[in-house]
Amino acid sequence: MSRGLKLTDILVTIVISIGFGILYKIWGPLYYAVKPLGLHIDQLIYGMWFMAATVAFLIIRKPGVALLAEIAASSGEFLMGSEFGLEVLLYGVVQGLFAEGAIAAFRYKRFDLVVVSLAGISSCVGSLIMDFYKGYIGDLTTWNLTLFIALRIIGSILFTGLFAVSLVKALEATGVTKLVRPSSKEDYEALNQ
Repeated sequence: MSRGLKLTDILVTIVISIGFGILYKIWGPLYYAVKPLGLHIDQLIYGMWFMAATVAFLIIRKPGVALLAEIAASSGEFLMGSEFGLEVLLYGVVQGLFAEGAIAAFRYKRFDLVVVSLAGISSCVGSLIMDFYKGYIGDLTTWNLTLFIALRIIGSILFTGLFAVSLVKALEATGVTKLVRPSSKEDYEALNQ
């Protein structure tokens, strides 16, 4: 398999990401709807905003895909009138870089739940750095900040790990991903780990 991105890889990644961009735009109001429930329950669903990177990587499996996916998804969300404004683009770049870094640590050779969960946690760390920089969470008390971070990490694992692997596994079963890359027995075994 060629390690570099081909035009087909880029186009498929962007199409996946635009789909996630639409989902991200829909997700914003849901995020604000659960916010009043308190105890940072909204952080459990925050992981959705990291999912484009892991799904695209599980499908394409090449360097640069996670970063491209997050940038394209955040761009799509922005173009549809995100309530977060231009800031969404900066978050997309940072989250994509952090996800790409986690995947690169495994030299792009592992495509399992552990790797994509770590990519999601890395994106989460990137988003937390941005939140601290923007002043969103700097004033929280220690227990409140701990709860905030813990729930965002859990949400990241749920969405970028468990849900992303399940989604790609379902796509693999339909055969739709064979258009991008042929599936092998090892591919299915990697998703079962």
